[in-house]
Amino acid sequence: MPFLIAAVVLVGMLCLFDLVLTLAVLRRLREHTAELQRLAGTSTTLMPYDPGVLVGRTLPQDMAGPRLVGFFDISCDTCHERAPQFAVEAKDQSALAVIAGDAGEAGDLIDVLGGVASVVTGDDALRIVHALGIQAFPTFLRADQDGRIVAADTDLDDLAAVVPAT
Repeated sequence: MPFLIAAVVLVGMLCLFDLVLTLAVLRRLREHTAELQRLAGTSTTLMPYDPGVLVGRTLPQDMAGPRLVGFFDISCDTCHERAPQFAVEAKDQSALAVIAGDAGEAGDLIDVLGGVASVVTGDDALRIVHALGIQAFPTFLRADQDGRIVAADTDLDDLAAVVPAT
């Protein structure tokens, strides 16, 4: 019987020690999360993204020319679904497809979009995405001949109704 009491006391002390260590780890994780958010300047609250905030902005100088711009990501299933629709829309106009992600893995998107639009991948694509502040994929833009964005949406059907004046 004394051995049983000693074993129960030992297991209880080990559980208490484990609980104290777990609480210390959780406190430390909370501190690290707060520090990372402070450094990144972000919060954990996600705000809905409205690509309409891009309307009125001007495309970067090296992008002057395309009337239709599509932003795709290689890991986005919706991007792969909408790429053929973008290719059909881009067939009769100046278009640019910006594909974010590893250029080596963008082969299927390049196959669909390459024949009808200029394609930008790799670091150049990331630079354009960050310059315009694109936060959702896919995002589609229409621009006038001066490079000013006249319409932006995440749905190509909604964007198709807006045709800039020539």
